[in-house]
Amino acid sequence: MHIGLVGLGRMGNNMRARLRNAGIEVTGYDANPAVSDVPDLAGLAAAVPGPRIIWVMVPHGKITDDVITDLAGVLDAGDLVIDGGNSKWLDDEIHGKQLSERGIHYMDAGVSGGVWGLENGYGLMVGGSDEDVERALPVFDALRPAGPREEGFVHAGPTGAGHYAKMVHNGIEYAIMQAYAEGFELLEAKSLVEDVPGVFTAWQRGTVVRSWLLELLVRALHEDPKLDELEGYVEDSGEGRWTLEEAIENAVPMPALSASIFARFVSRQGEDSPAMKAVAALRNQFGGHAIKKA
Repeated sequence: MHIGLVGLGRMGNNMRARLRNAGIEVTGYDANPAVSDVPDLAGLAAAVPGPRIIWVMVPHGKITDDVITDLAGVLDAGDLVIDGGNSKWLDDEIHGKQLSERGIHYMDAGVSGGVWGLENGYGLMVGGSDEDVERALPVFDALRPAGPREEGFVHAGPTGAGHYAKMVHNGIEYAIMQAYAEGFELLEAKSLVEDVPGVFTAWQRGTVVRSWLLELLVRALHEDPKLDELEGYVEDSGEGRWTLEEAIENAVPMPALSASIFARFVSRQGEDSPAMKAVAALRNQFGGHAIKKA
């Protein structure tokens, strides 16, 4: 099997490596010629045999819009484009219609796993037709974690369902990180507790709050026990806001998510709290997101 991959950044480059390790031939294109296999999208289309599968892994918004438009001009009817970035689910209908006018198929894929995906695999939530999912299943199987397929992959529904599921996933992620972060701040505030990193380390086995995010927080605390080396400045990349907008639209109360988003707003107003340092450290650990040094 031979596919094309557009976008070779933090996640895309690791995805190319994981696919190749699974025996899938990958031709990658990136605007950075130092990492790209071909000079442009036309070269990508020429390199991948038809009917093609092209996976798009670029930042959501205008960059994704431009890539979809450019691909529509170089691909053929019967080809399949999969948007694996964090696009807003409403954009999927637009992109799908744009490509279908040329006979090109479209799917959306919510991808979780961050910079650790090469080693651990990626959790995948996809939206599209049954036929397109079946066609791309070898790609999904190569990218997902080892183990039962249903524990790392889901065909969530029609076009848009994958990105919608990933949006909700990230909203949950916001709230979980905030809970751990607030616990860190309270433990730090009480002089009675002398080994805060040790407390979090001890929660990794047997407790009801154990998780991969907890393991990453422990990793961050062992590198910097009081998180003194960074500022408590945290951006929100969009998915949390979109989830909250959907909660309001559907009258679903999500107080934990809303509190976590508002806490991020406060962090950008100069309040350097230990809790937001912990959130910043977590985002850096799983996604390689930029942090501000203290």
